[in-house]
Amino acid sequence: MTADPRARLSVLIPACNEEKNLAACIESARFADEVVVVLDAASTDGTEEIARRLADRVLVRAYENSASQKNWAIPQMSHPWVLVVDSDERVTPELRRDIEQVLAADGSHDGYRIGRLNHFMGKPIRGCGWQRDDVLRLFRRDRGRYQERHVHADIVACDDRPFSVGQLDGKFLHFTYDSFEQYLKKYFRYATWAGEDRFQRTPRVGWRHLLLRPLWRFFRQFILFRGYRDGRIGFLICAMAAFSVLLKYGYAMSRHLETARDSNPKDPRP
Repeated sequence: MTADPRARLSVLIPACNEEKNLAACIESARFADEVVVVLDAASTDGTEEIARRLADRVLVRAYENSASQKNWAIPQMSHPWVLVVDSDERVTPELRRDIEQVLAADGSHDGYRIGRLNHFMGKPIRGCGWQRDDVLRLFRRDRGRYQERHVHADIVACDDRPFSVGQLDGKFLHFTYDSFEQYLKKYFRYATWAGEDRFQRTPRVGWRHLLLRPLWRFFRQFILFRGYRDGRIGFLICAMAAFSVLLKYGYAMSRHLETARDSNPKDPRP
């Protein structure tokens, strides 16, 4: 029997309370040699039952942050190539074709960026900057790890060697936020995490952070990136994005003030 010359692929799917999405996500990734679900130990719905029924393996871990969760799981994947797929994403036939071409040649790069076709409250989003959305998700297991950040962490080299990156033509379908209520549940949590990251990176928060950067975010996404094409939903996305910038820097400023108070306590004597 002739051995299959194609490089082998593990798919990594992080999941927490994703019973509505997980089965379809796993089925879209079924072409891989291994599908592994990394389950947040705090998941309370039927996610675990679906994962154990459909995935090849299920790993369970208490959630710290997205990057930590995936960095813990990546070394446990069985195959040399890893594709990370969020539970609310689907691998399209076009993307599957591109990935299989990479595996057939064992890749000319260490990692590949993949675009996403985003949906919000059931509507495809054509502007707001979301049309430019891409993520580095396909990579060699022994070359890439996520940045140690709370939010928006990307894959970077895990050693000192150069890390080459290509771009695939196929895209994920991304069904982000079915409702505004679902969006709000994550919105403030992510703003807090982003604020903590910003606190570590910005030694002083000034007016340009609190006023100009939120205004610039709205102008860039609604005008330059044509958020107006998406009508009222586009306006909502851009306005909430601007407000998230204000929240992020407001949180960072509050942390700096707390630190200053702790390092210079008032005289406790009456």
